Amino acid sequence: MPLSPAKPLLIEARKKKYAIPAFNVNNLEILKAVMAAAVKEKSPIILQTSEGAIHYAGMEYLIAMIRVAANSPIPVVMHLDHGKDLPLIKRAIESGYTSVMFDGSSLPYDENVAKTKHVVEWARKHAVSVEAEIGALKGMEDLVDVKAKDAALTNPDEAARFAQETDCDSLAIAIGTAHGAFKFKGKTHLDIERLEKISKLVDLPLVLHGASGVLEDVLALAEHHGAKLGKARGVLDEDITEAIKHGIAKINIDTDLRLAFTAGIREAVADMPKVIDPRELLAPASHLITEVAVRKIKMFGSMNRA
Repeated sequence: MPLSPAKPLLIEARKKKYAIPAFNVNNLEILKAVMAAAVKEKSPIILQTSEGAIHYAGMEYLIAMIRVAANSPIPVVMHLDHGKDLPLIKRAIESGYTSVMFDGSSLPYDENVAKTKHVVEWARKHAVSVEAEIGALKGMEDLVDVKAKDAALTNPDEAARFAQETDCDSLAIAIGTAHGAFKFKGKTHLDIERLEKISKLVDLPLVLHGASGVLEDVLALAEHHGAKLGKARGVLDEDITEAIKHGIAKINIDTDLRLAFTAGIREAVADMPKVIDPRELLAPASHLITEVAVRKIKMFGSMNRA
């Protein structure tokens, strides 16, 4: 199948109250592992590459791998995650990405609007979907002041104005999530009340970043084999489920995949000290990623939606 644009898939997901998993990929093992999960569960999937992944693997390599992955019985979107470099975003659009994100969340409002509009203009010429962001994902545990926390979260009225002014296709919002494995001192609750207000004002598929749950068994496995992860925790499953009911149609997953991958490698190296074949050493990591991806797909309700 050809690669799919994100917009129609996300509109359908929001309408029917499920979310499409957006898995960050940067190598062959992660890509094959998440694809195995999506095909098994008959789920549409968004394969996304960050600017860091492009720097690591090269855009041409990533595009080639994802195009091969698209030869499957499920819809596959190729998405640029957290694009901030405008020339790189334009290159991705012209190179075959079917969805791009411009992340101007750290910019002043007017500059974010202006640059997002430029990206939308470029993308429309190639029928590419555009995700934008309003609000900033920060380390919420560092924001002890109530006003500071509120300022970091997406303002519903501003989100509605931003969506109208930019004509983006989906909108990433900040409602209490954060990036990375060390984002919370314990588990967090999302600001569902804020999400409800945004959803009523913004008639677009909404996107949740920084929503990895840091699965306890994966965490325990990684720590058992020497990882020093301490208080790495994440978003509550029940909050994810509730968020999907209120317009979240795309959920990014990266940290959980990284933990699964490193946990699998640590286990393989510990259990197979004489093995020198990288394929054998990487196999447990791939299997664990597939298990994690299957769980996410089931939690998001995207199984049997392909």
